[in-house]
Amino acid sequence: MGKTLKLTAADKHEFSAYRADPSGKPKGGLVVIQEIFGVNHHMRGVCDKFAASGYLAVAPALFDRAERGIEYGYQQADIEKGRAVMQKLDLDKALTDVKAALAVAKEGGKVGIVGYCWGGTVAWAAACRVDGLSAAASYYGGGVGNLVGEKPKCPVQFHFGDKDQSIPMDTVEKVKKAHPGQALYVYNAGHGFFCDERGSYDAEAAKLALSRTLEFFAKNVG
Repeated sequence: MGKTLKLTAADKHEFSAYRADPSGKPKGGLVVIQEIFGVNHHMRGVCDKFAASGYLAVAPALFDRAERGIEYGYQQADIEKGRAVMQKLDLDKALTDVKAALAVAKEGGKVGIVGYCWGGTVAWAAACRVDGLSAAASYYGGGVGNLVGEKPKCPVQFHFGDKDQSIPMDTVEKVKKAHPGQALYVYNAGHGFFCDERGSYDAEAAKLALSRTLEFFAKNVG
C-alpha cells in the first residue's frame, strides 16, 4: 500500500520515510512517529491503517541520524538496542526531520502528528515547537513528563496505560495538571498497548484509543 521515500532535512541530512496514501482524496495529512524499534513492519502497518481511514500518512525514519535501516523486533535485546540508538539522538534534530515529513504530509491538507513510545515524546515536542500542525496525539511518551513546561501550539490528545512500568501514574498526573485543557486518557493497559506485535498489546485499549484518535483528527485535521 505504501512506498519508501528519501527526504532531506533543512540541515541537509538525508533520511528515509514510509508514505501511505489513501485510495481517494486525502482528508488530511499525518506524520507518524516511530517507537524505538524504527520504521518497522508495525509502524508501516500503522501508516497503512491511517491511509485506509483517509489520511496521507508519512513515517520519517528518525533513527537514520544514528544508524540507517533500523527495524527491530520486540524481544528484550531489541528493546536494549533501540534504547541505545535513541540515546544517541538529539530531539531538536529529530524535529528537523519531522518538519521535512510535515512538508510531504501537507500534500494531504491540514496535518496532524501521532507518535508512540519515544515517538509519543517527539509528537508532544513537535506540538510545542513545530509550526504547521493542526493536532497531535501522543501515546505513552516516556519523556513527556520532562517537557510539561512547554506550551502546545495545537490541540493535543494523550494516551497512557495505568500498568505502564516505565511511566508512573504520578508522571501522568503531572501532565494532566500542567495541561488541563488537553484531552488525556488512561487505559487499563501497559506500555506499548497499541502495538499488536508486542506482548503488552491490549486489543480493547488499542481499539478505543484508535477510535478516539480518529475522532480527534477528524475534528482538527480532516
